[in-house]
Amino acid sequence: MQTMDQPTVSEMSDRNWKGFYKISGVASLIMAVIVPIECFIFITWPPPTTAFGYFTLFQNNWFLGLLSLDLLLVVNNVLLMLIYLGLYSALRRTNQPLMTTGFILSLVGVAAYFSSNTSFEMFSLSKQFAAAGSETERSLLLVAGQGMLAVYTGTAYTVYYILNALALLMFSYALLRSTIFSRATAYSALLAGVFMLVPPTVGMIGVYISLLSLIPWTVWLLLFARRLFQLGKIQ
Repeated sequence: MQTMDQPTVSEMSDRNWKGFYKISGVASLIMAVIVPIECFIFITWPPPTTAFGYFTLFQNNWFLGLLSLDLLLVVNNVLLMLIYLGLYSALRRTNQPLMTTGFILSLVGVAAYFSSNTSFEMFSLSKQFAAAGSETERSLLLVAGQGMLAVYTGTAYTVYYILNALALLMFSYALLRSTIFSRATAYSALLAGVFMLVPPTVGMIGVYISLLSLIPWTVWLLLFARRLFQLGKIQ
């Protein structure tokens, strides 16, 4: 029998989630720092467009080669799961079916992204290319590299991008219906989600729009992190 001084199951669940708010908030801040770094790398060292270009880049600077193939985006997608878990925990009572659906979409999208990223495969091929003893072997490795680039910007990446845009739109609707987060937090998520409906794989217009989406996305990360730290302090 429940006594007056014993926490209910719901209260215990809330306390457990509050401990996670700080983790999710820190993940948001880390991503907010990584985003401008990614933009700086992309603008300062535009990625190659061919397998030969990437092989040359890897031979000159292997770390920049990995960064050019979105190594930081791999890190971001790990952080994204922590961020969305914090968002889910804060809004699960506002609209649990919507939040659950959005989180599942984002999870499937991230899984698709991990299957599309070929950064380490290209790194391995570049080392084989440098050690190749004949033109025939080099030609075969270049063909394999072009195939990896096709995977890198192919269906799985586009699915990842669209699914996460849809998830963010669902989350923004829940944010708008919630009294926990500010309107600025909700609208920055909504704007980022709308921009993300156009993946960078559709051409240069998609690249420009994806870069534009990073502005409201970064604003959302900062507003979200600040609110999570506040929620984590509430008893």
